[in-house]
Amino acid sequence: MTGTREIIARCESLFEDLDFGYAREWKAAQAGRKVVGYMPFYVPRELIHGSGALPLGVLGGGDQLEVIQGDAYYQSYICRIPRSTIELALSGRLDCVDAMLFPSICDVIRNLSGMWKILFPKVRSFYFDLPQNFRDEVGGAFYIHELEELRGVLAELRGRGIGDEEIRASIALYNENRRLVRAVYGLRSREPWKAPSSEVYLLMRAGMILAVEEHNRLLRQYIEASQSEERPRRDNARVVVVGAFCEQPPLNLLKSIELSGCYIVDDDFMLVNRWERGDVPEDGDPVQALALSYLHNSGDTSAKYEPDQSKKGLYLVEAVKTSGAEGVIMAMPSFCDPALLERPMLQSVLSAHGIPYIAFKYAENSGQMQPIREQAGTFADSIKLWSEQ
Repeated sequence: MTGTREIIARCESLFEDLDFGYAREWKAAQAGRKVVGYMPFYVPRELIHGSGALPLGVLGGGDQLEVIQGDAYYQSYICRIPRSTIELALSGRLDCVDAMLFPSICDVIRNLSGMWKILFPKVRSFYFDLPQNFRDEVGGAFYIHELEELRGVLAELRGRGIGDEEIRASIALYNENRRLVRAVYGLRSREPWKAPSSEVYLLMRAGMILAVEEHNRLLRQYIEASQSEERPRRDNARVVVVGAFCEQPPLNLLKSIELSGCYIVDDDFMLVNRWERGDVPEDGDPVQALALSYLHNSGDTSAKYEPDQSKKGLYLVEAVKTSGAEGVIMAMPSFCDPALLERPMLQSVLSAHGIPYIAFKYAENSGQMQPIREQAGTFADSIKLWSEQ
């Protein structure tokens, strides 16, 4: 049986490979294959997979990439992820990508899609809008139209149409992926010492790169290996980390939080692989199934409109209760408008429910983690003191 060390070593090699060697090898293995990149948050990967293409998550350059050319295209007062993504492309690291999808996260990502069209006219750029109205006849109709438009773009890229049966087969594979992802998150919530967040994070990052069939195998191997291995259990504080739904945190940030005496038992990293909270129906019209699942069975985040303001932030309270967390760490990327604008509202909701929290900002290239470790450690100590009163 493959052990967790071997599994995570592979995931870390994928994480560190900014040349996307896996995607290049996958594409070269068979003539006519296409790679479709997408920014983090949410895209319907089922449509991409159903077209025969490889969905490739482009999550910025992290702390391994020095941004030089990318800084010439954006102001200094916006988040780092668009600048590092442009750097990846200008340096030739994304020349294996045939199309790029930009989901509706914020104005910066919308502008990045336009920048892509100017800089890389041979790569199909598609801004993927998402509904802000959740009524079937309004937001649902709009989203079905958006999905069908994307289906047409992918069919054009492929050179032929995409059948309903192909999309249904992809939905089944991604349903399995979502079930396995939930199983990993459930294991971490129950026994976080057996599934450290630094490992779970790398495992989920691998899912942004690997073909879904291969990621499913990797998830099953990790669940089996982590349950069979003995690891020391510590008296750590259980926390939920939120705010990193777009620009992903540096791996060292998560390790610093864990070393400070915290178990991360829930988070909003890489929501694309668990956006739907259950299975997408595998029968009937597959495009309608994807649309209705988004409308009625998807997660909440700062970048998703909440029409009922009385429910604002309650998803975070529910996450704390479900995971058995003792507090919340708000780790927001610097200059992330959706996350930082919502933070005061989330803080008010947490205070109203008596849930302790701390907040800090980071950038994907954050190098100095000692202050974060000290802040998180102090927070963990205070939680333990309060819980004993």
